[in-house]
Amino acid sequence: MFVLTKFKHELRIAPQKLSLPLLEAITSEIQSLFFDKVIKDVGLCITLYDVRSVEGGFVFPGDGAPRFTVDFQLVMFRPFIGEVLTGKLKKCDKSGLYISLQFFEDVHIPEHLLQQPSVFDEDEKLWIWNFNGNDMFMDLEEEVRFRVVQVKYPTIPTEQDKGAKPFAPMEIIGDINADGLGLVSWW
Repeated sequence: MFVLTKFKHELRIAPQKLSLPLLEAITSEIQSLFFDKVIKDVGLCITLYDVRSVEGGFVFPGDGAPRFTVDFQLVMFRPFIGEVLTGKLKKCDKSGLYISLQFFEDVHIPEHLLQQPSVFDEDEKLWIWNFNGNDMFMDLEEEVRFRVVQVKYPTIPTEQDKGAKPFAPMEIIGDINADGLGLVSWW
């Protein structure tokens, strides 16, 4: 779920940050550039693990800000295919379930990957799994255990319709159609 990823990046340290100790100024710049952002095919940046090396400090003419080549490691959220995660059920609609991991909201369980047979109740706005003649409701805010089947990094749209859902740079598609998966309270 969490992996360490090495980066080498040229950082420009603004002149107003030069009064800080160098490592603190570099950490602040890394935070503003990477934290809480998705890097395509790498994952969501959670935090800085360590700074391995700092080189340079060159000031280009007319700039006034030094540039350092920094080698560092970030803790990234990148679940692997087949990994089992637990989150809270935030929303249901005819297309499936939407799960929150509290720090990551773009998890979708499509209707064809729910336990079978499952039906969507229009009145309750919930999915119901019929297990041996018993109706098992998938209530909102319940904990859901799911298996990751795909991690997608969609291309950034050049235009977005006014009523469209916000762009998600990373999406997780999950599956709950197996023993031990689904609402935690069922098992």
